[in-house]
Amino acid sequence: MPNLVPPVPGMAEDNGMDLVVLGSGDSGQAVRIIQNRLAALGYHQGLVDGSYGTITQRAVAAFQRANGLRATGLIDNLTLRALGYEVDDNAPAAPQPGGGFSVEAVAKLFPDAPVNNIRTYLPLVLRALAEVRLADRDMTLMALATIKAETAGFAPISEYQSKYNTSPGGRPYALYDFRKDLGNNATGDGDRYKGRGFIQLTGKANYQTYSQRLGLGNLLIQKPDAANDPVIASRILAAFLKNKESVIRNALAKGDLATARKAVNGGTHGLEQFTVAFQKGSNLVGLA
Repeated sequence: MPNLVPPVPGMAEDNGMDLVVLGSGDSGQAVRIIQNRLAALGYHQGLVDGSYGTITQRAVAAFQRANGLRATGLIDNLTLRALGYEVDDNAPAAPQPGGGFSVEAVAKLFPDAPVNNIRTYLPLVLRALAEVRLADRDMTLMALATIKAETAGFAPISEYQSKYNTSPGGRPYALYDFRKDLGNNATGDGDRYKGRGFIQLTGKANYQTYSQRLGLGNLLIQKPDAANDPVIASRILAAFLKNKESVIRNALAKGDLATARKAVNGGTHGLEQFTVAFQKGSNLVGLA
């Protein structure tokens, strides 16, 4: 394979793409173009779906190593040139989501979480919120406080066994089997579609709904563990909050954090952690 890829015939309309930097969590036509190019060169083996996930990141890093570039897994100007695209170095960088929600500031809300988790996953969460136009201060705090209540370690996780999902001595998560409100209709569905991600997506019906809503087809039904993929988990969180946006915004405008939490969880579980995180976040300098 050559070290420098020649320009792609018939893609002049793409040579002016304002691709200054692309990375994990980005999505859209620009990502799809890059995936197609990497697939043609034999690097990208996954779906050409316009979603910059782990597979795409690894493909980019492999291409960079093969072409003598620093293997960051990010699409920068040097990588674009190696892929054969003309790049305008004077083009303005794409705006970054998240405003003042820095790793250092968010870490204060998660004192027990490894800082590396926040450094790794916070950009994905902020990008996902920006994609659905929830990157304002209130909804970002809502997302962070939700993560605090659901997974204090700031990482997508699977639901733990408890008295709420497993009978003493019973099969794991069997209490979720045949739960009509969850859409579970078979033995083993409770375990298969247990809570996962930043927001603890639970139940076959929810896995189906959000798989379709995110344009993933039946991926989450066929491979439910994908709900713990950091990019997908971030997008699920953002999509869920978007679906409840009206209720959440009305509650937050009234200072009614209990109702905002209930819109996500359906009850009061984790309300104390959620409230402390939201209020603390509201008072942190630099988050405004």
